[in-house]
Amino acid sequence: MTETLDTLQEFIAAIDRAGELRRITEPVSVHLEMCEIADRVMKMPGGGSALLFERPVLRDGSVSPYPVAINLFGSMSRMAMSLGVAKLDDHGDRITKLLDLKVPEGFLGKLQLLPRLMEVAKFPPRTQSGPAACQEIVWQGSEIDLDKLPVLTTWPGDGGPFLTMTAVVSKDPARGIRNVGMYRVQQMGKNTVAMHWQRHKTGAAHFAAMAAQGERMPVCIVIGSDPASMYAASAPLPPNIDEFLFAGFLRRQPVKLVKALTCDLEVPADAEIVIEGYIDPTEALVVEGPFGDHTGYYSEADLYPQVHVTAVTMRKNAVYCATIVGRPPMEDFYLGHATERIFLPLLKLTNHEIVDYHMPAEGVFHNLVFVSIKKTYPGQAWKVMNALWGAGLMSLAKVLVVVDDWVDVRNTQEAWWVALNNIDPERDTRFTLGPMDVLDHSSRAFTYGSKMGIDATKKMPEEGFTRDWPKVIIMDEATKAKVDAIWPRLGLGPQ
Repeated sequence: MTETLDTLQEFIAAIDRAGELRRITEPVSVHLEMCEIADRVMKMPGGGSALLFERPVLRDGSVSPYPVAINLFGSMSRMAMSLGVAKLDDHGDRITKLLDLKVPEGFLGKLQLLPRLMEVAKFPPRTQSGPAACQEIVWQGSEIDLDKLPVLTTWPGDGGPFLTMTAVVSKDPARGIRNVGMYRVQQMGKNTVAMHWQRHKTGAAHFAAMAAQGERMPVCIVIGSDPASMYAASAPLPPNIDEFLFAGFLRRQPVKLVKALTCDLEVPADAEIVIEGYIDPTEALVVEGPFGDHTGYYSEADLYPQVHVTAVTMRKNAVYCATIVGRPPMEDFYLGHATERIFLPLLKLTNHEIVDYHMPAEGVFHNLVFVSIKKTYPGQAWKVMNALWGAGLMSLAKVLVVVDDWVDVRNTQEAWWVALNNIDPERDTRFTLGPMDVLDHSSRAFTYGSKMGIDATKKMPEEGFTRDWPKVIIMDEATKAKVDAIWPRLGLGPQ
């Protein structure tokens, strides 16, 4: 376990100590230029360095006092660092142990169970009273001017500047359950923004419920907080799970919250910047977009609710955190990879045959998923596909490829090699219809289209394969050991 990071600036300092931060002292415009630099860096081997632009140039030509941090999560090492672990699978292992809470026999066994139960009990976020760092500076009324923040315009075809690395806080009006989601937000004016809530997102459900009651909806947009909370906003949690509770689990410490100044919501007390506001359901929706999206294509403009900003609060010497999305690989791949590793135990909980899964960068999360399974009966690959297409946001997966347990699905070359060797296209491919990602421009209708499943497992006689299945070519261990011993003397480079 590594150190717990309580603020964005602690995260930046840790990255700096690790030698993975590059400070950009050259004045760089928030209009396109910053994106072009970040895009080139993100496509370097391993994800490139984290960047801190110390002299962001605003659209009016002035230099912003708020440095811009980009690509903080954009490598495997920094993603693990952000969540306080040596490797991302460590959190998956913790979840596996929590899911295996069998009540032991005997008094001593029950005592040994207590530390694991206590670990769960100490995660809920804690709301503090009194001054908070995120409210050291307050803009209200005529002081509110979002043009003073270094909000990026990332691609030439974008509809305007967008806040991208956000944690948007809302509450279910009926049950009071909080949701924290990472949604893009378009700046519309000095004190208005448009909220991009896709129809399957929890925030959109909260808005629909409040609109049905004719009530104004309070909303807070958090920019930069402790890195675990920032990640948790992107995680595909069930609607009844508080993201700040999940962040506490990842941090092994509760998230400190404070009540917002102008609405009945709580926000991270140590956040960098918080934009408070409300949505009026009686107002017409506004045009949001286009936006250069994580698919590598522009998503089209559409109608979304407008947020009226009632306050902007921030730390003294605040840092503005942003990300860019576009043609992969980008920073969002590493955030998605964390979700892949952390949530694997939950998929295994209801699908015990699953060994591993992987969403390669080229598939932009929803287009391609490799799954390895321990196959013991015919038709099992189809069973797993149907189960995954019924599991939360995995329902949006366009192509599922199922392989046997020995295949390293995180090695996409190996996964495709096995799959393309093992399939008879007519026999082993199935198509079905279902919900699609809002950003999928190729689907036959908006958010609805077809999916493809490929069974690339070893076939059984009951599946119509009666010939001998060939063995994979593998060198014997004795020969490998001999060559390992003489390899350094051969002058052929590292093994």
